[in-house]
Amino acid sequence: MIRKATLLAVLTTTLLLSAAVGLPGAVNAQAAAGRANPQIVLESTGPDVPREPTTQIKISGSLVNTGTQTLDGMRIRMHYASQPFARRVDMEAYQAGQGDEPAAWRDERYQQSIAPSGKLPWEFVFTPQMLGISRFGVYPITIEVRKVVNGLDQQVAAQRTLLTYMPKDLQVPRTKLAMVLPIVDQPHRADDNTFIDENLPASLATGKRLGDLLKIAQDTASAKGITWVVDPALLDDAQKTGRAHTVLSKDTTRRLPADTEAVTWLAGLRTALQDHPVVATPYADPDVTALAHNGVDDFTRIAIAQAGSVAKDILGRDVITDVNWPVNGMVDYDGLDLLATGGVDTVLLNVLNLPPVMEPATTPDAFSTVQSVNGPVTAMVADPGLSEALGAVTSTPGTALLGRQRFIAETAMIASEPVTTTRTVIAAPPRRWDPDPAYVSDLVKTAAALPWLAPATLDTAKPGKGVPTPRAGLTYTDQDRRKELGKPYMTVVKRTNTRAGLTAAITTAEDYEGFDQALLRLVSSAWRGRPGTAAPYAERVGATVDDRVGKVTITGTEQSRLRTLAGANGEVPISVHNGLTGTSSRVSVRLKVTPNQRDLLTIEKYKDSEDDLIVIEGGHNRIIRVPMTSTGSGQTTVTVQLTTSDGRKYGKPVELTVRTTGYAGIALFIVGAALVVMLAAVVMRILRRRGGRRAAAARSPRRESAPAGSES
Repeated sequence: MIRKATLLAVLTTTLLLSAAVGLPGAVNAQAAAGRANPQIVLESTGPDVPREPTTQIKISGSLVNTGTQTLDGMRIRMHYASQPFARRVDMEAYQAGQGDEPAAWRDERYQQSIAPSGKLPWEFVFTPQMLGISRFGVYPITIEVRKVVNGLDQQVAAQRTLLTYMPKDLQVPRTKLAMVLPIVDQPHRADDNTFIDENLPASLATGKRLGDLLKIAQDTASAKGITWVVDPALLDDAQKTGRAHTVLSKDTTRRLPADTEAVTWLAGLRTALQDHPVVATPYADPDVTALAHNGVDDFTRIAIAQAGSVAKDILGRDVITDVNWPVNGMVDYDGLDLLATGGVDTVLLNVLNLPPVMEPATTPDAFSTVQSVNGPVTAMVADPGLSEALGAVTSTPGTALLGRQRFIAETAMIASEPVTTTRTVIAAPPRRWDPDPAYVSDLVKTAAALPWLAPATLDTAKPGKGVPTPRAGLTYTDQDRRKELGKPYMTVVKRTNTRAGLTAAITTAEDYEGFDQALLRLVSSAWRGRPGTAAPYAERVGATVDDRVGKVTITGTEQSRLRTLAGANGEVPISVHNGLTGTSSRVSVRLKVTPNQRDLLTIEKYKDSEDDLIVIEGGHNRIIRVPMTSTGSGQTTVTVQLTTSDGRKYGKPVELTVRTTGYAGIALFIVGAALVVMLAAVVMRILRRRGGRRAAAARSPRRESAPAGSES
């Protein structure tokens, strides 16, 4: 049934306080009584469900004087009705203080005075038969305090409660009840290695919120009908806290030892959940609608995949990832499409998100269907009355008992409706609730013993066989949208995501996950309405991403960025440094060199050019020799940019100055001239040698022609 969003607040206030909170006639009566302020505290009632007309029922409590003056002349009266509520809305209106108390009453007079801060016990004992109660149903009971003020008998305090009766021989179809209990927190780490706060260990301790959730899991380990919803990011943070870890606080980094409380908590949770179905939220419980509305579509799919692997690794078992519980049970069709394409086929929704077309006469079955871009998605709608009772705040005296009575009454009202087919109802408290372990554990045991309920889990529950209640489709208002992570914050996240994508694009390791989990922690629904709290996390992740990007650079200082090209062409060395170390440190990039004056300088094709990947091991440099051709002497510049394999710019561009001397042409002319002179000299020498040989050959015959015997 559709209920007003303010019903819980009104109901809680009415149940806890006296006439001072606004019961009819109470304000005037209290004003007349001066500073005397009586309050009724309900302390015990039983049995939970009387089955015989003669069963003795006892309701008892205390009248507490919370004022500063003594109370006297008080009269306590119990009002009742012999007819049960006809509809759940009538019962809820009564609990909210609307309408009159039942007409019939039983009276008790107390003459003794009650001092300030004192209390007076009271008790009413009766049987169903004495009140005229005979039918299965829920009956109104009001405990009121009356006093004669200025001669008038007036009500000065009242407490409304409920009595459920079921005849012993009556049998009704059992309603399937699924209890969904969340273990969800906010992220505590920014990047994977750095905690931004130290709050997690304290929250895990016994008596604290997460410690109490573990206590509930342990106390209900053998109970049926419970489905746990767990954020794997919380398990991940707890596991990291159980080891030596780093905390950044006010720009100071400290190394802390392993926390034994975290180790104990995680081990206890692993054991307590082993026999229950566990639904994993997408990693870090992201604000899916905010992602859809800001164009960050990939995050949801990645978060669902991360959730399955992280939860299985830590819990040592498979978890359910195809069921999703959007934040506050609210999602629009854009968010639903992201969930569906990520593998989700069932969503748990708030009734305000998927309301009936018309107010139904009876409680509808939890199951319905909504359409997504991936086809039909099963929608399970949580019952608001049961969810409020399960998640009730019970810190004030008497509220635990009132919440328990309400839970019993709500389920009895459902079972007493004129419906013959089996239905499923779901109770889901707020995802970041802070429960009382004793209250929740008792409620689980009570529900298991009620003769009109059958426990069920989300993974085994099935739609009823009756005609489904027509629903109006997903209803998501502008007010819902304003609750999402804001656009300015999401802009920062998107900018960081873009830079983080570059680191993944150049890393050659196949198992490199980059900053996926860190980015998912930034878009957690826990940051809704808390951008100031989220800011340090975003700043740290952004700084860590920038640091990794800056590890792969073009080397050289401003003074060393001058390159000289001796001649019209030559090779200019450019060094790329990979400063990454450890695993996933091997990278591959491309180098793009662009002349800023194309008419003066041309970049030639080079090995390891922009068409080739440059692979650099971690901690090493790689020198690329880039051939260039100059059309004249002088000075010009080139822009050097690293890019990813798909052409995205990586890091900042670097500008190099190239100086061309023009000496090559002069040198060739001089060398050429020298060769000519040298060649001429060689030729002249050869010619001279040939001339001398000819002269010698001409003189030789005359000496041979002298007469014989001319010598004496």
